[in-house]
Amino acid sequence: MTSFTIHDLATIIDTRAASGGEASYTRKLLDKGAEHCAKKFGEEAVETVIAAVENDRAHLIAESADLIFHWLVLLKARGVTLTEVEAALAQRTQMSGLEEKAARKRD
Repeated sequence: MTSFTIHDLATIIDTRAASGGEASYTRKLLDKGAEHCAKKFGEEAVETVIAAVENDRAHLIAESADLIFHWLVLLKARGVTLTEVEAALAQRTQMSGLEEKAARKRD
């Protein structure tokens, strides 16, 4: 079995974004605009938090998958790539989390 990655999902989203709206949930989300995509991401974030608080493992896994999907759609809606986010993470991990957070407060 091959491993499915977040990059695979980003590629699928790119492909579906280029398709017609009637055949693609992704395209329908994007057609409604970035604000709608942000609201959907927020809804999924809340549902993920609720699943975690309720200690419902299966629900947490399912909601996390929804959250990641909607996060990638939101990035697409705003023209931000996964590679750009990864670069920001890579830069942040050059120091400890506490040092990085303190440096952000000074900026």
